[in-house]
Amino acid sequence: MLNISHNKIPDSIPFSGSKSLVMTLPLKESQRKVRILTGILIAAFIMLFVPWTQNIRSKGYVTALRPDQRPQTIHSILAGRIEAWYVAEGDFVSKGDTILRISEVKDEYFDSLLLPRTQMQVDAKALSAQSYGDKVGALKDQIDALQKNNILRLQQAENKLRMAELKVQSDSIELVQAKVNFDIGKYQLERSENLYEEGLRSLTDLETRKLKFQEVQAKLISSENKYLSSKNELLTARIDLDAIDNDFKDKLAKAESDMYTAMSSQFDAEASTTKLENQYSNYERRTGYRHILAPQDGYIAKALQVGIGETIKEGDEIVNIVPANADLAVEMYVEPVDLPLIKVGNKVRFIFDGWPAIVFSGWPQISNGTFGGVVVAIDQFAGPNNQYRVLVIEDPEEEAWPELLRMGSGADGIAILNDVPVWYEIWRQLNGFPADYYTREQKDQAVSSKK
Repeated sequence: MLNISHNKIPDSIPFSGSKSLVMTLPLKESQRKVRILTGILIAAFIMLFVPWTQNIRSKGYVTALRPDQRPQTIHSILAGRIEAWYVAEGDFVSKGDTILRISEVKDEYFDSLLLPRTQMQVDAKALSAQSYGDKVGALKDQIDALQKNNILRLQQAENKLRMAELKVQSDSIELVQAKVNFDIGKYQLERSENLYEEGLRSLTDLETRKLKFQEVQAKLISSENKYLSSKNELLTARIDLDAIDNDFKDKLAKAESDMYTAMSSQFDAEASTTKLENQYSNYERRTGYRHILAPQDGYIAKALQVGIGETIKEGDEIVNIVPANADLAVEMYVEPVDLPLIKVGNKVRFIFDGWPAIVFSGWPQISNGTFGGVVVAIDQFAGPNNQYRVLVIEDPEEEAWPELLRMGSGADGIAILNDVPVWYEIWRQLNGFPADYYTREQKDQAVSSKK
């Protein structure tokens, strides 16, 4: 108020009886404001030197540390028709328990005696391969017999050839002797004729000499004929020797051809046997896949295929299962700018969905309802959201995580960094500087080394 009126209120109404009016006096009001403002400034100045814990906040969710302990979907290996369910959602199943049974929908597997009949085909092909193997063995024995017989026949033919050569030699000597006798007989006959003409020999002696000459001549012809016959036998022996070798080669080639044919049939039968055995094994394994089994201990979360008689395809999702007794971890994501601040072994505080907490991010010591964690793994590449995934497990030095905590629950993570004064943190935030990259221990070591 300007206080320019000639009518003074204090003169007409005293302030001593009105406490509210007394409190509004300019002097007292100014003093109170000064004291309040001074107190606020002093408190704010003191707060600038209060320790502040730098941190990084990130949203995440509870998962399992090991990949084999995370929730999984069971798929159908076969295309089939659902025949029976043996579990309900929420049931606990052990590894190997039957979840449901399906039947075949492909006509090539409808035969109820498919396995026995396939086994019969395997046995038949195996016997066929064995028979061809026996035939190969018999042909090998035949080839061995041919080789031994050929050796004996060659020896016999060689002996016969040698005999023919010796006979030719003997007959040639006999022929030479017959020629000599023929020449002598001819000379004697000529002498006898000369003596007969001179009257020194009788006609009877001449005729006797002619008879002997005829005998010598006949013997010469016989020896020559015999010699030619021996040479002919020698040629025949040589031809027989070559014929034996050719005959052996022909029989050996035929036996080996039959043996190789039998071996080819044997190998083909063995290949067919192996193929049938593989087919039998596939049928046997396929029969086992008609029952969908639990891959590990866990709880049935949700049935994706329902009802009886519903047809499913190969690889279709059937049911979700959550493994039991999993080592829980929190999967959180950090920005690339904050990645250098996160190291394996860093401490993290979590606020889990469903567990109330009072949080002072700068003073984690006075926060209540949070749970501790330790960083165990950091991805080496950014994900689709251009953030890096960090896995955090329960801190063994802190209070245990809630027993009722389940995979998929949300978690608000606070990565604890260095302790700095509040003024430093305000200054850093105003200037857009990153948080301190060094730990308190590293700072202490650096200071000690400088001293």
